[in-house]
Formats: sequence, C-alpha cells, structure tokens
Amino acid sequence: MTKSVFTRKYQIFREMLIQARKAAGLNQRDLSEKMSRPQSFISKYEQGERRLDVVEFLEVAENLGIDSVDFIRELNKACSNRD
Repeated sequence: MTKSVFTRKYQIFREMLIQARKAAGLNQRDLSEKMSRPQSFISKYEQGERRLDVVEFLEVAENLGIDSVDFIRELNKACSNRD
C-alpha cells in the first residue's frame, strides 16, 4: 500500500491548503502564530514532509477560516475533475 502522502489526491490536498492560506492573507509564520505551532509545522505539511491527521486538519481549517466539510467536498471534486 502506498503512503497517502505520496498520492495525487494528497498532493491536491496540500495545494488546496496552500491556496486557502494565501487566500486568507496569511504566510506560514502568521498561520503558525495563530495556531501556537512552530513555522516548521506549516512548512512540513505544505511540502509533504509530514501528514496532517484529521484533528490537525480541523485545527488548520479553523485557523484559516474555512469550512472543513466544504473543503473536503472541493477536494473530491478537484480529484474527480483531474481523472
């Protein structure tokens, strides 16, 4: 079984999180400060060096001001459109 961090869907997930962060007008440092996490936490999941679990994703989504359910729906659409 392939680790999900290396799948096309996970790559799209990461790209969408980066877009959401930028749309919120935040750089990695801004987001890390809002989350009380090191900047490397943001960098590592954006670069694919670490995976986000569900709880971490919900925390990121909340701090970006995005609806996590809508985000997942958009991810599924994006992945379907690229097949």
